Amino acid sequence: MIKPTIPSNELERINALNDYEILDTLPEKEYDELTMIASQICNTPIALISLIDPERQWFKSHHGLDATETPRDVAFCAHAINEPEDLMIVPDASKDERFHDNPLSTGAPDVIFYAGAPLNTPDGHCLGTLCVIDTKPGNITQQQQASLKALASQVMTQLELRKKNQDLQKRIKETARLNRELDAFSYRLSHDLKAPLRGINSILKWHVEDYGEDFNSETVQNFNLISSRISYMDNLIDGMLTYAKATNAKIVYEDFNLQTLITQVRDNVDSSKYCNIQFENTDHVITQCVTGVSQSFQNLVTNSIKFGDKEKCDIKISLIKTDSNYQMTYSDNGPGIPTEYHDKIFRLFETFTDKKSKESTGIGLATVQSVLERLEGSIQIFPNENEGVKFLITLPIQQVK
Repeated sequence: MIKPTIPSNELERINALNDYEILDTLPEKEYDELTMIASQICNTPIALISLIDPERQWFKSHHGLDATETPRDVAFCAHAINEPEDLMIVPDASKDERFHDNPLSTGAPDVIFYAGAPLNTPDGHCLGTLCVIDTKPGNITQQQQASLKALASQVMTQLELRKKNQDLQKRIKETARLNRELDAFSYRLSHDLKAPLRGINSILKWHVEDYGEDFNSETVQNFNLISSRISYMDNLIDGMLTYAKATNAKIVYEDFNLQTLITQVRDNVDSSKYCNIQFENTDHVITQCVTGVSQSFQNLVTNSIKFGDKEKCDIKISLIKTDSNYQMTYSDNGPGIPTEYHDKIFRLFETFTDKKSKESTGIGLATVQSVLERLEGSIQIFPNENEGVKFLITLPIQQVK
């Protein structure tokens, strides 16, 4: 008997095998059906899906055989993995110097005929074989060889699907863990950080009420600056909480009237400035995530009112429906955003330097982009021919489930 040699890429091969997390798992119907078909096609009583680890060959599926593993040193498949490009066929093990005195041939399960198709990963690592075995000498036709290779390819397809599903489940668990941490962080933001700000602001107001008449102009200026910074921090925390909720909220698709929704958004925005919205072709029922669309327009309308430099805020919103998506344009009569900042404004905490933008936290537009991307949509900014900002929002048409 000749012991199988160790492949030159053994370390990488074992790492690849371990990545599939398949060793010592329970039987699965998908694999058992493939070994049954292989046995029938090749007219052999035994068919195996054999995986070679450092010490043994382990059978993910064993049709016609009770054993679940054997030592690697006596495994026919341990020889086959050294020929990852070809079938390994042994017509008569009793006449092959590698196997004539192999205990698997001289005793149970009496392996005399063997044919093994390699199980190769996309990276070219041979994990083992799909093999067929008989207790008497034999061979398989060219057509049977092609079928065995095709079935081996299906084994790898099942392994890849299983691996991707496991990876997906791990990501789902990790996402759930991160969301729990985010919820805890949001709680700390809303309670542990905002409470001290409210306390500082109260102390500030008490000092102004009690001693305001004694303050000189410099002191008044400093108190106003402190009050402004408190307001900014409060807005920053609110923005971060909104961003966290908006980018992790559950997505539910439903039918709603776009114009009605945006009108409600405008009416709910807290502002002393009059805001007029001119609608164009928006009085239609669309199918999308009402929460995501509402959050997006709430941020846009709030920005238009907050940073507008006119007594009245004028906004124009239009809708075009194509076969696959909704295209919504949004423009206002505000001061606009300089062109050199167009590639930065959707980044979290990015602002540009003018008097009005100093009030910005740089979270609103980042929230809009994040929400729209979760809805498989997008937002773009374009130069406005007249004044203000002009956005194009694109969202796919969804089906209510």
